[in-house]
Amino acid sequence: MEFSLSEEQLMIQQAAKDFAQNELLPDVIERDETQKFPDSLVKKMGEHGFMGMMVNANYGGSGLDTLSYVLAMEELSKIDASASVMVSVNNSLVCWGLETYGTEEQKQKYLTPLASGKIIGAFCLSEPEAGSDATSQKTTAIDKGDHYLLNGTKNWITNGNQAEVYIVIAQTDRDKAHRGINALIVEKGMEGFDIGPKENKLGIRGSDTHSLMFNDVMIPKENRIGADGFGFKFAMKTLAGGRIGIAAQALGIAAGAYDLALQYSKQRKAFGTEISNHQAIAFKLADMHTKIQAARHLVYQAACDKDAGKDYTLSGAMAKLYASEVAMETTIEAVQIHGGNGYVKEYHVERLMRDAKITQIYEGTSEIQKIVISRSILQD
Repeated sequence: MEFSLSEEQLMIQQAAKDFAQNELLPDVIERDETQKFPDSLVKKMGEHGFMGMMVNANYGGSGLDTLSYVLAMEELSKIDASASVMVSVNNSLVCWGLETYGTEEQKQKYLTPLASGKIIGAFCLSEPEAGSDATSQKTTAIDKGDHYLLNGTKNWITNGNQAEVYIVIAQTDRDKAHRGINALIVEKGMEGFDIGPKENKLGIRGSDTHSLMFNDVMIPKENRIGADGFGFKFAMKTLAGGRIGIAAQALGIAAGAYDLALQYSKQRKAFGTEISNHQAIAFKLADMHTKIQAARHLVYQAACDKDAGKDYTLSGAMAKLYASEVAMETTIEAVQIHGGNGYVKEYHVERLMRDAKITQIYEGTSEIQKIVISRSILQD
């Protein structure tokens, strides 16, 4: 399938590339080392429309299609995956669910400031004993008539401390298993809501990741998203779209590492010639380029499926699985091509290698994607 980008999509792609080069690149190594992403850059991403790309303009968004979002994610991720994961979470896991399933009151109150980038959000599903097994929720939201009483712990929450709005998945009726789960909107500062220390991570270190603790937090009934018991289905539908964003992130990480390796191979000399002239290096570059192109096809196809209103569960899972595997392989080879220089921070590829690993884990591990894919193809 040939992907012909429109003039608008090409402009968005270029705008994201320019933002990444001009705003993200200068201090990206420092942000990785200090594990801090400046609020000023988050604000600038909002001003450039990256935080609510697919949200209707009536709610402060850019009203763009999924493919435009993927193009932007790819360009941002080439430079700084910590920045792009903030964009991905806010767009795919928070704004999309609110716009698709939220009430008009919820959209006016929460979606509008989220989509415009005035505030950012977080999606809270994982728990200490419920990561890939999302049905094993220990966090409870007990129905108290006009409100829910929320108790439990969520961990590995991206934007955990920076967020102002949190979508929390919790169990209301254990007897109903996954049909007794609800999705609730929680605001930062609610009594009984505490944020744990920042996780000291291998990669995407500029993105803050925290555990969240809820101790008798009173959540108004009007903060429930969808009908009673819709929470699990809401989470799965949200994650299906979120995988496209992470697939685009993985694609960008791979492409960024490849670009650096290609450039370096044309400059670095060994045995009297540029190392790109040695077959061992040239063949590595050939494999990297081929796999990135294949990953790009899968990611763009998933985005187009979503835009066309097709079921994108399978295409999204395939894109996320393959792109994340390519990101890991490509970044490792990029470090190898750089030799000793690849092992130091100033050449960027070691950071991209560390960032790549998480794309095989979050929003559904590679093993979970294989379950999704196999179930899909075996039921046909």
